[in-house]
Amino acid sequence: MEPELYDRLDGQVALVTGANRGIGKQIAENLTDLGVIVYAGVRSMNHEVGDRQEKVLLDVTQQGEVQDTVENIGDEANGIDILVNNAGIGEFDDDLVDEPISTIDRTMMTNVRGPMLTAKYALPYLLQHEGGRIVNLSSGMGALEEGQSGGSPSYRISKTGINGLTAYLHGEYADEGLIANSVCPGWVRTDMGGEEADRPVEKGAETPTWLCRFKPGSPSGKFWRDKEVIDW
Repeated sequence: MEPELYDRLDGQVALVTGANRGIGKQIAENLTDLGVIVYAGVRSMNHEVGDRQEKVLLDVTQQGEVQDTVENIGDEANGIDILVNNAGIGEFDDDLVDEPISTIDRTMMTNVRGPMLTAKYALPYLLQHEGGRIVNLSSGMGALEEGQSGGSPSYRISKTGINGLTAYLHGEYADEGLIANSVCPGWVRTDMGGEEADRPVEKGAETPTWLCRFKPGSPSGKFWRDKEVIDW
């Protein structure tokens, strides 16, 4: 099923987490260019965001902060149209035997619990109208069909979890009009991806931005890379 896309998103409201750098910053810029009112979530108000965006304090590991910020946005803007769960961390060296417990806890808190919290508090606003969108930034490293070797256990399992969250959101709320999808941006040259990565940030943000343009009735509950559905 081919998605129907909005050409413009003028006046729609989006919350992008981790919007001060990397892929999140580029997604926020892309959405702003499409006419979206973008709330750019940052862990510290000292972080810079685009001039045309509304900076909001949003550390996804802090439940009270997530609730307050999301509800303030939803009330102030009279709804939320798009949630982009971009904020994430990753450490890529150790296997499970050697990975510190602190890394496991921090990764799961940020990459799985964080998106669950933002979705929990954003859903009442996203469901006010048909076609609210959640775009979850995932990774091919979390796909069950991929060979799960080479270290990075917490990162891999957290991305499997974000795909599971996407499947749940679709199963639970698709009949109420929600469009929830996961996306692998590829190996992108960011602080986390490193300088050896084969994709610029603009390419990494391309498909997540495209998913934000889905009209009501478009595909949901899928895992995407380069605008194509891929295996979980």
